[in-house]
Amino acid sequence: MTARTSHILLVFSAFLAGLVIFLGVILFMTEGHVPGSGPSAIGGPFKLIDQDGKPVTDQDFKGRPLLVFFGYTHCPDICPTTLFELSEVLRALGKDADRINALFITVDPERDTAAVMKDYLSSFDPRLRGATGDQKAIDAVEKDYRVYAKKVPIKDGDYSMDHTALVYLMDKQGRFVAPFKLDRKPEQAAADLRRYL
Repeated sequence: MTARTSHILLVFSAFLAGLVIFLGVILFMTEGHVPGSGPSAIGGPFKLIDQDGKPVTDQDFKGRPLLVFFGYTHCPDICPTTLFELSEVLRALGKDADRINALFITVDPERDTAAVMKDYLSSFDPRLRGATGDQKAIDAVEKDYRVYAKKVPIKDGDYSMDHTALVYLMDKQGRFVAPFKLDRKPEQAAADLRRYL
């Protein structure tokens, strides 16, 4: 073996070793071993009230994938559009829609009572559940889901809410999977959801 060949093999071996270390670090970080990251970083237990005035907790949704959206009933555009798109995905799922949970949690419990939520949700798919509660309970679930929500005063003493507009996809065990994309055909979104059934 010539000196040149030995040098090339040495450089190639060093490159491979570096690549293995780099891939190992990437794998370690994506497996959720870094504190504050991974599936448990978003979501958690909650105790709220549904649109029928009955208690609803995270445990009620275990065993099925869950789509969670935070919004409010006085929202002029994003919330009704998102809930309509979610309704279309549930329609596209056909019978499989009964194997999915979908939850709309208010960020405006001051106005969004159970009765208000029930009336509002009557315009969407009947499988969409609503949840409200006192401000402390809503603050806690917003924190666990890393939701931003802030009251914004408008004219005549009224207000709107700035808020995170993601749809969260949780798996059957209640662990966060990913933000769920609605900017596609309902049939495509439904096909994606079926992977988690």
